[in-house]
Amino acid sequence: MRLVYLMGPSGAGKDSLLQAAAQALAERGYHLAPRCVTRVGVSNEPLEEWLSEEVFAARQAAGDFALCWQANGLSYGVPRQIDDWLQAGQAVLVNGSRGYLSEARRRYPNLQAICLEAPTPQLRERLLKRGRETARQVEERLLRHQQLQAALRDAGAYCVVEAGGSLEKSVEALLACLDEPGQPTCS
Repeated sequence: MRLVYLMGPSGAGKDSLLQAAAQALAERGYHLAPRCVTRVGVSNEPLEEWLSEEVFAARQAAGDFALCWQANGLSYGVPRQIDDWLQAGQAVLVNGSRGYLSEARRRYPNLQAICLEAPTPQLRERLLKRGRETARQVEERLLRHQQLQAALRDAGAYCVVEAGGSLEKSVEALLACLDEPGQPTCS
């Protein structure tokens, strides 16, 4: 039973990293957990399901989520299926939130935390290019990022994967963190 909790700021490239690492993770026996998000439209991310607020609230009330949090005006949930995988002795990787890390650790005390980090100018550029938020909302996300990074330093041990270089290097760093969980920085 091993739960890996990948976190990082919006725009760092967590979804891209997970897609690029999917085959290598599967070969190592990891399940990549899907994530539900309250967004309008249809997701083009293979590990993300977009739900209306009403559907999300109904699923949350029904106990469908093992992990559930709010960030940036959205609700996020990781389906309870991860508990089945973990109870079967399988490894699971979830795309989590830095702000929810302490609660996730309370629920799963042995989880391995990994933070994908990217330089602020790169985050700003990616968020603006993505086009989901206004320039003001992007700046609010970046401010939240700085606050969460400061709080994260006090949240306990976690491995850092640098996202400033190539995607291939980030995949290698993620796999190195998984192979040697005690490493503080895998870049």
